[in-house]
Amino acid sequence: MSNKLKLFLGISYLIILIGFLLFLFLKLDFGRLNDFTYYKELQLMIEESVGNNFQLNLLYFFIFSVIWIILLGFGSPLLLLSGILFGKWIGFSISLISISLGTLILYSITDFFFRDLVKNNLEKRFYQYISIIKKNEFFYFFIFRFFGGLGVPFALQNTLPVIFNMKKINYFFASFLGFIPHFFIWNSLGAGLNNYILASESFNFYNLLFTPEIYIPIIFFIILVLISFILKKKFFNNDNK
Repeated sequence: MSNKLKLFLGISYLIILIGFLLFLFLKLDFGRLNDFTYYKELQLMIEESVGNNFQLNLLYFFIFSVIWIILLGFGSPLLLLSGILFGKWIGFSISLISISLGTLILYSITDFFFRDLVKNNLEKRFYQYISIIKKNEFFYFFIFRFFGGLGVPFALQNTLPVIFNMKKINYFFASFLGFIPHFFIWNSLGAGLNNYILASESFNFYNLLFTPEIYIPIIFFIILVLISFILKKKFFNNDNK
C-alpha cells in the first residue's frame, strides 16, 4: 500500500511539474526575456488576470499550494509568487495558511504510511535534532521553523518530526508561527519586485538592489541565516555528542 501511494505521489508531482513547465513554455516569449518592457507587459497582464476574479484566484492558489507542498515541492517559489500575485500582506496570509496546511497533511501522510521508512533513513542522521526537540517539542520545533530549519531542506523539515512522534496540533502551530518571519520576507521580496517592475521604465540592477522593498527583506533574511548558522554550530554540531 505504501509503495503504491509513494508511486502515486511521485507521478502526481511529475505531472504537476511538467504541466507547470509546459504552461510557462507556451505562455512565455523566451526571445524577449532580456527585454524589460516584456516584464512590464507580463506584470500588467497578471494584475488584470488576478484582479478580474480575485477571490477565485486566491482559491486556485490556495489549492495549488497545498497540493504542491504535499508533493514535496519547494516553498520559496510559492512565496515569491504569492507576493507578486496578491501583494505583500494578502500574499503573506494566503501562503502562510496554505503552506502550513500542506505541511500538516504531508506530515500526516508520512506518519501514517512511511513512518518506518523515515525512521530507518533519518533517525541516525538527525539524532541531534531529535534529542533536543524531544525536550519540548512545540518550543524547539518552533525555533527550528523560525530560523528556516537550520539548513535542513524544506521537504525533510516537514517529515522529520515523524521520528519523534510529534503531536499534530503542536506540529501545525509551531510551523504556522515559526514560518512567519521567512514567509513575510519572501512575500515582501515578491511584492517589491512587482512594484519595481511597475514603477521603472528600464532595468537597473543597482536601483533594484537599493530599493527599500528589496534590500530591507534581504537584510533581515541574511540576519536570520546567520543566526541559524550560529545555532546549528552551537547545538547541532556533530562534535557535540
